Amino acid sequence: MLLLAVDTATPAVTVALHDGTSVLAAADQVDARRHGELLLPSVDAVLAEAGVSLDAVTGIVVGTGPGPYTGLRVGLVTATTFASVLGVPVYGLCTLDGLAYAAGAEGVEGPFVVATDARRKEVYWARYEDPHTRVGEPAVDRPAEIADRVAGLPAVGAGALLYPEVFPDARGPEHQSAAALASLAAERLAAGEESTGFLPPVPLYLRRPDAQVPKNYKVVTPK
Repeated sequence: MLLLAVDTATPAVTVALHDGTSVLAAADQVDARRHGELLLPSVDAVLAEAGVSLDAVTGIVVGTGPGPYTGLRVGLVTATTFASVLGVPVYGLCTLDGLAYAAGAEGVEGPFVVATDARRKEVYWARYEDPHTRVGEPAVDRPAEIADRVAGLPAVGAGALLYPEVFPDARGPEHQSAAALASLAAERLAAGEESTGFLPPVPLYLRRPDAQVPKNYKVVTPK
């Protein structure tokens, strides 16, 4: 097994390579405006560090969000393109699940909340019973609107750090890690969850994109 994991659902452009037992190499950069520019060089760097070629990869792992429209699509399009060219499966995982798994590795046990920055003064969030068990589906809300539902719970992720009045017990990890995402995928595959433990590689937006098609087009008539 050789899994290449990528995630661009958050400001982190993150890539990792996992052999089914451990992470062989990883690259993480935080830049919300340069997903498309940074992702492929990061893939090249990770493969070079591990000393393997892309055609040795046996599966692609990708974070499906939730996340902003443009950045999220960069990782998903790249992952599905790699999978198609290589003829290997692509495994989608909720980005928040990756952060929850990483939080467990840092000693967060649960219950807790994962919250990422959704912009527009909102967060993408989900509640977790433990680092492996999400309670319900991810959502997008203004922090004040969910204050009662997350009260008293530790919270991880950049979204939690932005709103200390709602998440007073905010802690790391702040950003997504493809290393954690790959480790979670390897764990599920080893448990025989190939058909049940993954999502389709399609974007989880939770709201409409900022860009909208104009409702009324200007009509130009020939003279």
